Amino acid sequence: MTDALYAGVNAALITAVHADLSPDHRRTAHLAKWLLANGCNSIGVLGTTGEANSFGLNERREILEKLARNGIPVARMMPGTGFTNITDTVEMSRHARDLGCPGVLVLPPFYYKNPSEDGLFAYYSEVIERIGGGLAIYLYHFPAQSAVPLTVELVGRLIEAFPGVVRGIKDSTGDAAQTEAYIRAFASRGFEVYPGGDSLFQRMLGLGAAGCITAATNLSCRFAQQVYTHRTGPEADAGQAMMNSCRAAAGTVPLIPGLREIIARSTGDDGWRQIRPPHTRLTREEADRVWAAWQATGALPLPGLEDAGLLRDAA
Repeated sequence: MTDALYAGVNAALITAVHADLSPDHRRTAHLAKWLLANGCNSIGVLGTTGEANSFGLNERREILEKLARNGIPVARMMPGTGFTNITDTVEMSRHARDLGCPGVLVLPPFYYKNPSEDGLFAYYSEVIERIGGGLAIYLYHFPAQSAVPLTVELVGRLIEAFPGVVRGIKDSTGDAAQTEAYIRAFASRGFEVYPGGDSLFQRMLGLGAAGCITAATNLSCRFAQQVYTHRTGPEADAGQAMMNSCRAAAGTVPLIPGLREIIARSTGDDGWRQIRPPHTRLTREEADRVWAAWQATGALPLPGLEDAGLLRDAA
């Protein structure tokens, strides 16, 4: 797919925080710059890995603004803008649009469980109509977290009702059959499908996925780009194998603090261990375990991530 807005490798960006739990814009911008310089085509900002739902509306607005101010190209950001309500979702989406982001990733309303398909259709319809245009909408399918599945039938209804606006979906189920179902149903119509499972990337590219948006790409971005560039053959196979190993290593402990621990040890920067509740820092035993698993992948080092020069303009 050549005309996808976010074609290629997208990392689900980690959001750094200070000891007082306020957003750490300097470190977050530093990581975003490093990712774009080391294999990422774009950045998924304020998703699950970025702990979006641990931040309030004003904090999320500021995080986006600071990334833009600190030199992260807005055209290469896909912000997560989904809240549990229409009002905040619309406001955050408009803010992203007004900054210049071409698209946003929108969770379904995830507090009330077992909504009907008609209810979900009505929710997304209200959000899209109130935004008022000028923005591509990407659906976020992650029922393990949201407890709200987005069926192929619902996605089809939304595409028909809002052609060219409902532009794609991130499928974070890790279920190859589910991701493939979206691709087979809609990719031929220009609908962009992004697997959230690192291990599915090469296979889904071959079926017509536009790219990926994954958590472990915070660490494995150069290997993901190897897969995207070559698609098939020894180099692509090797890149996919490294993506698998990196994701498995990070997943030997709770994933989000695990990724932070690997970055902290790779850079010598303890600030990366700060995390908002309900997530917690790893225990010493967990931290040693994930670091040993990461070292065993052979993916070290993360060249340039420790370079303080990248932080110069990221206040």
